[in-house]
Amino acid sequence: MQVNMHEAKTQLSRLVDRALGGEEIVIARNGKPVARLVAAEEEPKQRILGGWKGKFWLADDWDSDETNKEIEKRFYGEDDD
Repeated sequence: MQVNMHEAKTQLSRLVDRALGGEEIVIARNGKPVARLVAAEEEPKQRILGGWKGKFWLADDWDSDETNKEIEKRFYGEDDD
């Protein structure tokens, strides 16, 4: 869709809603395209190192051979050896 500068000024809210709906609006001056109105992409939230610190705990034996064998047994059943 192409609109002239005056219409873009008076209908900005409506044009922004259309852009948010996925439409690309071209703004023209004297019939020549000069700008494009599109929805802005949301930037991903920045990760914070150590953000989980103090929010959970691990048992001292969380990665021991005994614990891993128990987990394996629960997933795959008893071993016959």
